[in-house]
Amino acid sequence: MNEWIFTNSKTLQFIFISCLGVYVIIILLTKIFGKRSFSKMSSFDFACTIAIGSIIASTLLSKSVSLIEGVFGLTIVYLLQGITAYLRRFQFFRNIVDNDPLFLMKNEEILWKNLEKAKVTEGDLRSKLREANVIKLSEVKAVIFETTGDISVLHASEEEKMDDWLVKDVLDR
Repeated sequence: MNEWIFTNSKTLQFIFISCLGVYVIIILLTKIFGKRSFSKMSSFDFACTIAIGSIIASTLLSKSVSLIEGVFGLTIVYLLQGITAYLRRFQFFRNIVDNDPLFLMKNEEILWKNLEKAKVTEGDLRSKLREANVIKLSEVKAVIFETTGDISVLHASEEEKMDDWLVKDVLDR
């Protein structure tokens, strides 16, 4: 029970040195590979962000993971994400790693099958419409379940028209 609350100076020194090392490496790797490493533009980006956080935590707080092992793991994840970001330029690879955005609403019409497919409830949809300050369904041009799991609400006055380019890659299903 005592070890749950208290520690010794050697352990604190280990954590301090690991923090400094990981901090410097994260800055360097982010400079090299870009800020996308912490984005969630795709499900793969999100998974990399989670993996990076897990590696950092393990390296800082676990005596079984050395600083060198943690830095190696971080470097591999950054490399994988950089390679994946590059390969996503090719449609065949993008089809493998990316989800497709999906319409949940088109104009005032709720697409119930797509809500079910995305596992989004009617209450979730209403909440997102309120967050977007929609006060009349006639203002809605489109509601899209994005590849990241976010929900985008495109709305404007009733007479304004939406550019088709904005929804070019969104699935109707």
